[in-house]
Amino acid sequence: MDKGKLIQEAYLVSHKIEENGNFPNNPIYPLMIYKGAFLIHPDDDISVIKTVFEQNGYSNTWVDGIFDYHHYHSNTHEVMGVFCGNADIQFGGEHGVCIELDKGDVVLIPAGVAHKRLRASEDFTVIGAYPKGIGYNMKYGEAGERPEADEDIAQVEKPENDPVYGKQGHLFDCWFNQNCKNV
Repeated sequence: MDKGKLIQEAYLVSHKIEENGNFPNNPIYPLMIYKGAFLIHPDDDISVIKTVFEQNGYSNTWVDGIFDYHHYHSNTHEVMGVFCGNADIQFGGEHGVCIELDKGDVVLIPAGVAHKRLRASEDFTVIGAYPKGIGYNMKYGEAGERPEADEDIAQVEKPENDPVYGKQGHLFDCWFNQNCKNV
């Protein structure tokens, strides 16, 4: 794979997502959306995104859409790359921020941040993965999930690499150096 033709310099959008009712979200790490990170060509298949994620230490991949109900993972961060289509995704729970994800976008979701698909084109397809291939848990914002979920979130380590750019990139500016312009 020629990374030069696939990977572009993305425009970063970040949001610090605070606690929202039964959703802990993440008080430390912002949600990061890499707008236009991948230039997907007509002859590319879904493996192009999966390969980049795996080269950067994100595995346990899956291919699908995004659930149409609020959920989060308390034991790992999650990255998703949009291979096809577009969708409106709500992050942070019922009163959270809504972001349109388009083909070529990547979103890095910190542990604890709720996400839900509000609308999607029929062809909307994402590739999801987790740092070090961690097996993710599923949480739904139910009252009994906390404080255990909060304890899990506090134990999740920062990824070693940026999911798109590897040893460089937005992850290091935002999560390591805390030099991220939060919207």
